[in-house]
Amino acid sequence: MNAVRTGFDILENSDSYNRKNEKNTKEGFSEMEKLKILMVSAEVEPFAKTGGLADVAGALPMALTAMGHDVRIVMPRYQCISTKMSYLADFSVEMLGREETAIIREGSLNFDDSGEHYSIPVYFVDNYHYFDRPGIYCYGDDADRFTFFDKAVLKMLPKIGFKPDVIHCNDWQTGPIPLYLKDFYNNDAYYKEMGTLYTIHNLQYQGNFGKGVLPVLGLGEEYYTSDKLEFYGEVNFMKSGVLYADLINTVSETYVKEIKTPEYGERMNGLLNMREKDLYGIVNGIDTVLYNPAEDHKIYKKYDYKTLHNKAINKRELQMELGLPTKNCPIISMVTRICDQKGFELVEKILPDLLATDVQFIVLGLGDPHYENLFKEYAKKFPEKFSANIEFNDALAHKIYAGSDIFLMPSKFEPCGLGQLIAFRYGTVPVVRETGGLADTVKDFKIEQEEGNGFSFKEYSERALMKTLIRAISVYKNMPDLWEDIVVRGMKEDFSWKNVSDKYVKLYKKVIDKVF
Repeated sequence: MNAVRTGFDILENSDSYNRKNEKNTKEGFSEMEKLKILMVSAEVEPFAKTGGLADVAGALPMALTAMGHDVRIVMPRYQCISTKMSYLADFSVEMLGREETAIIREGSLNFDDSGEHYSIPVYFVDNYHYFDRPGIYCYGDDADRFTFFDKAVLKMLPKIGFKPDVIHCNDWQTGPIPLYLKDFYNNDAYYKEMGTLYTIHNLQYQGNFGKGVLPVLGLGEEYYTSDKLEFYGEVNFMKSGVLYADLINTVSETYVKEIKTPEYGERMNGLLNMREKDLYGIVNGIDTVLYNPAEDHKIYKKYDYKTLHNKAINKRELQMELGLPTKNCPIISMVTRICDQKGFELVEKILPDLLATDVQFIVLGLGDPHYENLFKEYAKKFPEKFSANIEFNDALAHKIYAGSDIFLMPSKFEPCGLGQLIAFRYGTVPVVRETGGLADTVKDFKIEQEEGNGFSFKEYSERALMKTLIRAISVYKNMPDLWEDIVVRGMKEDFSWKNVSDKYVKLYKKVIDKVF
């Protein structure tokens, strides 16, 4: 089946049935029980991506659609997006007293699941002035760009005949939507029963702008107060989402606890504590089709937990491709954005001692020039031990996951983390700091109980990191049977989006109950 949904079908008015009295059937959701979800995100895989937000915004709708729900996606139409799309509607959006045109184009996100073909409507909000640019973020008018997007998203809905039960907003770029829905559309019958879920993917990026952004948002001085959008002398887009959304969630249970503390709360911990009863944590999933060593065409040799001898072939081929000696020492790897958040200040401190041991170290990523240059120097100084790949290279990333022994994530904080979940799939044992999603997914190996799927440490220090790495290396070298047990245990973990989507459905139902 290759048909693309048009988006013009007028869905039943939510007054025509009582969602609270619906019953689950053995087969799943009946036609009347299908939830209607609008996923709103500034980036969506495979159309535009800078980080994990795009992975979630692309993968979660697929899992929900396969469950039988009616899910639509909306995002800006950036210059980099070249997917096939068709004109759907256009209308004006008020911006600082002038009318800007929003053009809605429709594409689709197509996928197969369990032998069935699915096509998710994807709505692209197009405007030449705001979005026809080479990049996605980091423009001086980002507040204007995403305010226009948020206004257009809500104004779009009656134009295309889609009336979602829940609008799922993601990160600061979509923060104003719950505010608009509650304060400006509350008397409009079309929007009356729509609820909002606001997901915080990384509390550090909040969308802070000067007071002058209030007119851009279409808001008066009354919104510039500490109980509304004022935030330490600025206007905070994320605060808008946290204040006005029906429910809030973030991407791991431990991160929920952490962001309510001054240490991790990024000055928003007071507000998050105030909304504690409406705050939830759900660990992200990963695409288990894309990341599957048994079917991955990007790696050198396919394998699963029953054919781990083929993982050894991947290791040898990786060493050869990167110019490292083909020897049986542990390969430690990092595939990540290169910045302090990821614990590189600790890595910098331990590298001299670590490289004095019998290991090889591989890093792949882009980021802070200080660390990029540092790693290039290490690669020159220790060509038989260190491989610096300062680039974005998806194919090489897959090869590194498959060919490494240890995957290192000593993060200062980590809302969820996808790297450790991917590493599990490829039988590469994570060594992580116990924070956020890393604490929720990596269970420290205890030799006494012979259990655990990785190695972890709590204290954010080079001493704790080095001690944990030495412990992992010792098990790898001296206890090969136990090491294989850890590898297999990790490969058998289920971090698929199927498990995650079940939790989101429960959360959506809580939103609907709250609206009613």
